[in-house]
Amino acid sequence: MDIRQLQYLVALAHERHFTRAAQACRVTQPTLSGRIRQLEQELGVAIVKRGQRFEGLTPEGERILKWAHAILENQSAMTQDLEAMKGELTGRIALGVIPSALPSVSILTEAVRQRFPGITFSILSQASREILRNIDDFSLDAGVTYLDNEPVGRALTAPLYKEHFRLFVRHDHPLAERTEVDWMETADYPLGLLTPDMQNRRIVDKVFADLKCHPSPVIESNSVVSLYSHIRIHGVASILPEHFLMVLDGGSGIRAIPLVNPTVAHDIGLVAYDRDPPPPVVASLFEVARGFQLPESFLKRLA
Repeated sequence: MDIRQLQYLVALAHERHFTRAAQACRVTQPTLSGRIRQLEQELGVAIVKRGQRFEGLTPEGERILKWAHAILENQSAMTQDLEAMKGELTGRIALGVIPSALPSVSILTEAVRQRFPGITFSILSQASREILRNIDDFSLDAGVTYLDNEPVGRALTAPLYKEHFRLFVRHDHPLAERTEVDWMETADYPLGLLTPDMQNRRIVDKVFADLKCHPSPVIESNSVVSLYSHIRIHGVASILPEHFLMVLDGGSGIRAIPLVNPTVAHDIGLVAYDRDPPPPVVASLFEVARGFQLPESFLKRLA
């Protein structure tokens, strides 16, 4: 068994297609297939369900895949550790981020890059459950998600900030001049909300359920950009975290009004697989996260 065989298996599981997996690994398809067959022979089990096309992994293959992810992650961590000893910490962090945290995550990643210029990021917008699942199978190095609403399991965590909700409306909306709005009042207007698979939406739905109120959104989307478009162009109202003020300029014509009765707040933070020691790039990410602060200019906008 060697590292290449494990890399080919991980690529195949990700691409779910022999030819695409071979292209991703920059080898021929017969080479990739042959090396995976060798791995099956060495371990004495079938790894791949074979037919005319890729049909998935066997139960043994799924177990081997999890070990492959762990072994490759440890190899990467070892390489990073040796580079760090030479003062040359480099690496790419795959970071899953819930959509509601995307505006503020750039503050964290830029702070990391200022401290550790050799670290780069691949940022993926994902639902909270997807983030935890992908951290568990090593598809992600870390995630930014809710810490105190739904269980995060066995994870290393670091809080970043409190998420509060506001009603985002166009300047000509009937509620646009209000200084605050009750949650119940929002149900009387067309709403655009994130899709139910998003934890943000589940929090919003619970608030309304506790108030015995069940509004029917006219728009549902897993894209905040899509919701913003409906606010600005079509006058729909949307309930979003106040941190989206960070990406709105003063001339956008969008107002963000604090929501009250109740006042809802949840912890947003960094999560990663709890291992000792953590990979050096992940340790560096947490080192910066523990000193995380929102810009003073943004905090003044919230006042």
